[in-house]
Amino acid sequence: MKSIFFDEGRRLRNGWWACLFLAIVATGLSGFQELVAPLLKRVGVRSGDWVVGVLFLITLLATWICTRLRGEPLASAGWRMDRRWAREVAWGTLFGIGVMLLAAGLLWAVGGVTWELDPGRSFRALGLGFGMFALVALWEESLFRGFLFQRLVAGLGAWPAQLILALFFARAHWGNPGMQGATKLWATLDIALAAVFLGLAYLRTRSLALPVGIHLGWNWAQGHVLGFGVSGTSVSNGWVRPVFQGKPEWVSGGAFGLEASIFGVLAALVGILLLWRWRGSVPAPAVATEAPAADSI
Repeated sequence: MKSIFFDEGRRLRNGWWACLFLAIVATGLSGFQELVAPLLKRVGVRSGDWVVGVLFLITLLATWICTRLRGEPLASAGWRMDRRWAREVAWGTLFGIGVMLLAAGLLWAVGGVTWELDPGRSFRALGLGFGMFALVALWEESLFRGFLFQRLVAGLGAWPAQLILALFFARAHWGNPGMQGATKLWATLDIALAAVFLGLAYLRTRSLALPVGIHLGWNWAQGHVLGFGVSGTSVSNGWVRPVFQGKPEWVSGGAFGLEASIFGVLAALVGILLLWRWRGSVPAPAVATEAPAADSI
């Protein structure tokens, strides 16, 4: 009789590891909100100054705890911080920028947008935006393409895990500003495809470096370079501001950003196709351990 907790090798099944990870993250968030956040607020620290960084640290801590309990290093969850990691972050950032420029270029080509210089533009604002979106990318990739995704891949296989995390990723954005009507439909589709895009970046490299870079470049180019909203959040002091030319929101994306545009969907599909055709850069030691154990979820 098979155990619901352990596989044939007496190892805890991947589904339970995923549940444990989520429980640790939830406990960390609850403890922070109840104990630490009120203290920081009393001393005058604004939430926007630290909240994304804290979310990343909580997720990273949960990953470290789970990998230690499994007898594995943190690097096993995609955090091998070496030259390859830095190189793939850089290439991923350029890739993410390129995909977003493609979406914006298509919108411009159909007469949907022009741009004007933002009076508040500055290199300082570009740099601060880059740093802020780097934290967002680190947090969301550690949560959605890190230990949780990896355990689902090991237990169910790559594409079931992709589908589950795509739905999870899209659902997590439903509370963002502007998520209603046709915008909600197109944005949900694009964000789900973006999750597949980023998940494929992990699967092709078995590292979080490339998805972190793509996520960073995508958001930064969309917001601080091109001036669009980013998942419904407006960006101040971008380099330029978009001037929309009367196209419907499913074409332009409107205030939500290019993620609610048909061209954002097309750009995500192009990114998926390019990664699908790429053979990847998985290091030799990782290849031997990548085959999923379908009965160990």
